Amino acid sequence: MSKIGKKPIQIPTGITIDIKMPVVKVSGPKGELSFALPKEIELRLNDKELLVIPVGKSKKTPALWGTARAIIANMVAGVEKGFEKKLEIEGVGFKAQMKDGEIMFNLGFSHPVIFKTPEGIKIAIEKNVIIVSGISLELVGQTAANIRALKKPEPYKGKGIRYAGEIIKRKAGKKVAGSAS
Repeated sequence: MSKIGKKPIQIPTGITIDIKMPVVKVSGPKGELSFALPKEIELRLNDKELLVIPVGKSKKTPALWGTARAIIANMVAGVEKGFEKKLEIEGVGFKAQMKDGEIMFNLGFSHPVIFKTPEGIKIAIEKNVIIVSGISLELVGQTAANIRALKKPEPYKGKGIRYAGEIIKRKAGKKVAGSAS
């Protein structure tokens, strides 16, 4: 039994769900998302609740049940409110600027790094903070991870791109050997 899969998904007003097996489409004020359900999972739509029901009897059915429910719940939240991740750039001379839907990073390399913004994602830059937003939690998270991978924070000074609030474990640098006189 899946603890997450058992919970019904509450559907707020203004959100419409269209179920044409195996595809479920969720549309709302921010946009529209779709998801292909696994064959082991079925959906039942009541007044303002959506129930995710397992049909298959395989070993992977409980895992798919919880996963499908979580993805659909995130789709409902995304088309209603949207998702956002913040990244911070730290380091002397490290900066980012928007240019024609692309971000140009200066990250201490011999050349600027250009990052193309994926479709369905909005990126805003305020000083040393990059705000990645969109309606798909998966796409927002993957885009933020791709930006962070351009220059991961290093453990000695913490320079690089990190998530807002991320704690970087620092290492001690080299010890200077003093004279023993």
